[in-house]
Amino acid sequence: MRLKSFARAADELGVTASAITQHIRTVEDWVGKPLFLRRGRYVVPTDIADAAMPSLREGFDRLLEGTRLLREADRKSYVVSISAPPSFAAKWLRPRLEAFRTLHPEYEAWLSADLKLVDFSTSEIDICVRYGPGGYPGLTAEQILSESITPVASPAFIARHGPFHRPQDILQARLLHDMGAENDPSSPSWWMWFDSRGFDDLRALDGPRYNDPALVIDEAVAGRGVALAKRAIAESDIAAGRLQPLFNDQTPLSFAYWLVWPRGRTLPAPVKAFIAWIKSEAQRGLFVDGEGI
Repeated sequence: MRLKSFARAADELGVTASAITQHIRTVEDWVGKPLFLRRGRYVVPTDIADAAMPSLREGFDRLLEGTRLLREADRKSYVVSISAPPSFAAKWLRPRLEAFRTLHPEYEAWLSADLKLVDFSTSEIDICVRYGPGGYPGLTAEQILSESITPVASPAFIARHGPFHRPQDILQARLLHDMGAENDPSSPSWWMWFDSRGFDDLRALDGPRYNDPALVIDEAVAGRGVALAKRAIAESDIAAGRLQPLFNDQTPLSFAYWLVWPRGRTLPAPVKAFIAWIKSEAQRGLFVDGEGI
């Protein structure tokens, strides 16, 4: 029904078009009514097929979930498989995972760094961290971290190019730009950040561009410029003293980090343990505000 073509459905399923046609004919014989009508090169469902589709789709989803549980019963008893955006995985989650393993030596945590949205009906991923506005259809979503941005630099960079007491003080510094796919509409660029603070006569704001927030943070740690950093991505480097916020100035963002999993899914013990642990870690918070350097 979605593809409006038996041939396209066959390609997607990896079978022949004749096999699809034969299956449809068998079901129609069993039902005693036609289920599809031909409209030129396309097929469209009859009214009765269209009316039955929501119940059929729900039934197939439940069948998929049941077969998934049977297939993965052994692994699910000791493994939690997590997907997270690359920068969050590298800078926030991965450094903390050893604490989860220490707390729960009976479980294994497998981490996949990926921007692609997970199809829980076919993937072995148990739970995802998503960065976004929330409200994901068909999924349970619990916010674990809000997000904000603030200018940061390494102590060595500040010593060479500071002091930085006001926003205008960093206009002549080398600015590091995050152009990555993980950016969101609520996250300002350097131009927007300065403009919101009353600077309307800005120079070109030159500086290197990077396609991943984690790369921007790593460059700032290396003393190569000032980064407009996301709090969650930079907080471990700030807590360790590798970065310092330049001002007591954080801009809150409308996007946040969410734990998501299929609504109605029975969660095995390793997943429940991970959810409890990551919520506790998120509540701790290591970010330190700057006072002007």
